[in-house]
Amino acid sequence: MIDEAELRHLRRCVELAAEALEEGDEPFGSVLVAADGTVLGEDHNRVASGDHTRHPEFELARWAAANMTPEERAAATVYTSGEHCPMCAAAHAWVGLGRIVYVSSSEQLSAWLAELGVPAPPVRTLPIHEIAPGVVVEGPVPALAEQVHDLHRRFHSPR
Repeated sequence: MIDEAELRHLRRCVELAAEALEEGDEPFGSVLVAADGTVLGEDHNRVASGDHTRHPEFELARWAAANMTPEERAAATVYTSGEHCPMCAAAHAWVGLGRIVYVSSSEQLSAWLAELGVPAPPVRTLPIHEIAPGVVVEGPVPALAEQVHDLHRRFHSPR
């Protein structure tokens, strides 16, 4: 069950996704939170640089590996505007991070992109549990999903 504190983190993820959009990037945002509720890091997509591995979930996983003990990582939660892609799900699992809570699912994103006529990405979209079966995952969060849908609609609509 997602509580009000978690909803605040998810709202911040949506704000970060909006910041990415404002910077001309794909709208994804993520927040890394310690077991005690302390926000340890946040980021948004930076793939407009040409490096399509610059996803916030991947960046936070790398930061966690360098700055947290295995126990701290296992107790942490990654909140994100969209379900991890396979690359990010694998990084999350390899680093040993704990729970993932996302606003919109990969299935939702795939449907939205198809509706907008966006070509499929070069990597197949899969649910996190198919990549990292041991990770506890919660989502989607319907109360915020339409905001994320709108960000993707804005990103992919003709300028």
